[in-house]
Amino acid sequence: MRPIAIAGLQMDVKPGADNTPMAVTKIREMVQRFPWIELVVLSELAVSGMKTTDAQALPGPSERAFQDLARSLGIWLVPGSMYERVGERVYNTASVIDPKGEVVGRYRKMFPFQPYEPGVTPGDRPLVFDIPGAGRFGLSICYDLWFPEHSRWLVSQGAEVILHPSLTDTIDRDVELAIIRATAAHNQCFVVDVNGVGEGGNGRSLFVGPAGDVLHAAGSDEQQMPLELDLDRVSRSRELGLRGLGQPLKSFRDRDFDFPCYAEPSPYLDSLGPLALPSRRSPLGVTRK
Repeated sequence: MRPIAIAGLQMDVKPGADNTPMAVTKIREMVQRFPWIELVVLSELAVSGMKTTDAQALPGPSERAFQDLARSLGIWLVPGSMYERVGERVYNTASVIDPKGEVVGRYRKMFPFQPYEPGVTPGDRPLVFDIPGAGRFGLSICYDLWFPEHSRWLVSQGAEVILHPSLTDTIDRDVELAIIRATAAHNQCFVVDVNGVGEGGNGRSLFVGPAGDVLHAAGSDEQQMPLELDLDRVSRSRELGLRGLGQPLKSFRDRDFDFPCYAEPSPYLDSLGPLALPSRRSPLGVTRK
């Protein structure tokens, strides 16, 4: 076995406030209750505010508070994400903190939720990191997961678990849950999705195994979600196939063609028009007299 004990914290996010102290308290209480936890994951924009005007430079006060917390508890910590200011630019950034309190990596969301996340600059590279004795992990933030190329990029670098902080408070959550399961099955990996509640999302966080199997499905209230995963399930699935059947990663590797949609212009995609908010007079609405 290659066990790793991961806990998601589906937290009630308060609007217009610094949720860092509340998150620190809740994480302490959770680890005290479940001392076998090794890695804690929070939801997207859980702590530093959901407005780009609340962006912090990194390193900053919230990140340092979580560094101190990880060091004191001896845990790995992904405290969701926060808006990061770099000069005139704002990124949606998730930090990875090790049990010594060191930031081992920062991932900038590559697909901001446009046109509903205005003013956020996309990142340009994925992030994978290793937890010694367990395995390799990749980071994906909310809307990133809607792009299978992103997950495949993480997995092609060896990711066995995709950690997915999200902030989904919209009616497409049921679609997102299907994408989470499909991502796990496509890539024969674990997906740990942690959504917020209250102003931070409509909950329904989801832990999924490498066969697309649901390990835990949360409700819509605050919830502590500690679960031990055996990463040998990933290596076994990738060796023998999903439930002894398809071996999609090997088939993808062994293909003898390239996908032209990645290398050639697409007149059809160019015809779709600008990425903008729908208006009442758009095809999505009703033309009013």
